[in-house]
Amino acid sequence: MIYKVYYQETKERNPKREQTQTLYIEAESDVIARQLVEENTPYNIEFVQLLDGNHLEYEKENTDFQLKEF
Repeated sequence: MIYKVYYQETKERNPKREQTQTLYIEAESDVIARQLVEENTPYNIEFVQLLDGNHLEYEKENTDFQLKEF
C-alpha cells in the first residue's frame, strides 16, 4: 500500500501548516510507514494517509510523486 506522509522538517519548532511537506512511501500499514520515517529521518510526522483508487491515481499525476525508499 502507498501512504502519503505529512511532516515538518524538524521536531524542534512548532508545526506550521505553511511549512508542511509530504513524501510518499510504500509499506504494509500506516504504523509501519510511520515507523520507517521516524527511524530514518529527523522529521516531525503530522499525519499518515493511505492512498488508493482515484486518490492514488490523482497523486501519481502530480510532478512531485516519487516513492521514497529507506
